[in-house]
Amino acid sequence: MDDSDLFASATRLGNGRRPLLGLTILVVEDSRYACEAMRLLCLRSGARIRRADSLKSARRHLQVYRPSVVIIDLGLPDGSGAELIASLAMTTPRVSVILGVSGDENAETTALEAGADGFLAKPITSLAAFQNAILSNLPADRQPLGPRSLTDEAVVPDILAFRDDMAHAADVLGEATDEKSLDYLAQFLGGVARSVGDAPLATAAARLAKTRQTGGPIAVDTAHIADLVQERLDRKIAI
Repeated sequence: MDDSDLFASATRLGNGRRPLLGLTILVVEDSRYACEAMRLLCLRSGARIRRADSLKSARRHLQVYRPSVVIIDLGLPDGSGAELIASLAMTTPRVSVILGVSGDENAETTALEAGADGFLAKPITSLAAFQNAILSNLPADRQPLGPRSLTDEAVVPDILAFRDDMAHAADVLGEATDEKSLDYLAQFLGGVARSVGDAPLATAAARLAKTRQTGGPIAVDTAHIADLVQERLDRKIAI
């Protein structure tokens, strides 16, 4: 089923108040906090959102639906989002807009080289930046009708979503059996920590990533991260 066709009539085109009305956005993102931000941004913009938390889930979704826009996190639990970007960029008919997203600003080059139309750096909270990233790459026949009012509104996700991310990190820590799991954990926690402004957690994640790159012992770093994650779960608050 083509989600784009479901809303293709002129009566479903965006307008000044809800410029993304009529679009279906597939968000491929493993962070519940980031997903909640995307949900709020889509809600404010008039877009319909579908979500997948892994490459496998996204591909299963894409076998049934073809969304108007796909926003793909570069670091996913079962591989790099760049793989999915490259696949979608070569698919015919092509999704109208493909965007990469990451907490690592250096990942922009990776996303664009894979075939993405644009890139969003976490944290993604600005309504104007979110809408512009999509509208600037949208075909002329899908552009909103009439002038669009600019806004500096920012969304604030429910902090309980951050706790869900901490629970996920705890699960990964408990089940980590290889180096790939630790690399994934470092990038996941780094992105989440930057999104909520949790400096101690961001520093710990960066330290683990650096230790992995240099091949140093990881026991101290992983134990420290485990303590930080458990502390946030026990306190039931973000920071």
